[in-house]
Amino acid sequence: MLIERSAGVITFYMKNEPYFLLLEYETYWGFVRGIIEKGEKVEETIKREAQEEANISNLKILEGFKEIQNWFYKLKGELVRKSAIYFLAEISEEEAKKVRISFEHKSFKFLKIDEALKIMRIENEKKMLEKAAKFIKEYKKQKTLI
Repeated sequence: MLIERSAGVITFYMKNEPYFLLLEYETYWGFVRGIIEKGEKVEETIKREAQEEANISNLKILEGFKEIQNWFYKLKGELVRKSAIYFLAEISEEEAKKVRISFEHKSFKFLKIDEALKIMRIENEKKMLEKAAKFIKEYKKQKTLI
């Protein structure tokens, strides 16, 4: 069995509430994600992938949010065990306006949580997005108390 390790990032910008970046893959809507290259740290992977897949160069990673997703799929008849670690990162509204997608994706959208959940189809990713939205709410509340 092959083993693949990836890293991804749930990216958002704030207006009155978070607007999440979703990328349209061939069969689903999801987040920036890519394979961790040899010798690369997880944070390096998500920064590289954000640049390559969405033209984002200024991620502010929120400390304390980390989710791991595991699944299996077949590649050329061989079973692959995939593990992806996700972080949460904020970008500015100006940075969001600069988003340009790579050839890997069909389109992209920035959506509020309810709108995003309507177009997403992978349950684990939907749950992860809901956790991210709750985390942002608490994170922003804590920042206003300081």
